[in-house]
Amino acid sequence: MAHSETEPPEEETLRRWEREQAQLKANVIEEDTEEWQKDSTFAGLERVGGVDLSYAKGNDTIACASLVVLSYPDLEVLYEDCQMVTVSAPYVAGYLAFREAPFLVEAAQRLQEREPGLRPQVLLVDGNGVLHHRGFGVACHLGVLTGLPCIGVAKNLLQVDGLAKDELHKEQALRSYNKSTKPIYVSVGHRTCLESAVRLVQSCCRYRIPEPIRQADIRSREYIRKHLSSPLGGTSPGPGRKEEAEPKH
Repeated sequence: MAHSETEPPEEETLRRWEREQAQLKANVIEEDTEEWQKDSTFAGLERVGGVDLSYAKGNDTIACASLVVLSYPDLEVLYEDCQMVTVSAPYVAGYLAFREAPFLVEAAQRLQEREPGLRPQVLLVDGNGVLHHRGFGVACHLGVLTGLPCIGVAKNLLQVDGLAKDELHKEQALRSYNKSTKPIYVSVGHRTCLESAVRLVQSCCRYRIPEPIRQADIRSREYIRKHLSSPLGGTSPGPGRKEEAEPKH
């Protein structure tokens, strides 16, 4: 299958996306709203969700959207939903949600229809929350659209005014475990304060990446391998994923 590139968006599309971000941003709640968040051990928290999109190798329009729900604090998989999707919206730095969020919202809706009792009490998202050019990353977008408490977990530092990738930021970035050489960047998505978000992410880390996101990533990649034959049997993090997270120079 030939490599199919998505076309760059028109200026009007970007303006429309920016307006939508601004409208949705007004609904973001940057404080704890759940009883379990008030407890130092998160007593009452039983289900933590994770979402991710993996792309077929060499193709930026074929992907697998994955949603998993893990038990807490044991972090065992209770629910898994992987589905192949065709991504039509182009990647533009700062607008990742318009490319990927619709498929993740649909996954959350399927979960609500199929297994409402397994609805996650909080969702960990592979991407940024308020740590974003306009203070409204994909974790905020998903939080507002699903109504779920959401936390953004990024692998690299996004260039945002007032932030610099220097020695000070290295001291402030979250390291998943003591010997980790690569930090992760946690930000508020929706219905959580930063302190609670950081504590929860730390408690969900067996490796560098918190387990809900890690399991969503592993399962989406495996799903692609099973459903696509060579040469598209591989996976990639997705076009723009790296650009979305890394600083501009």
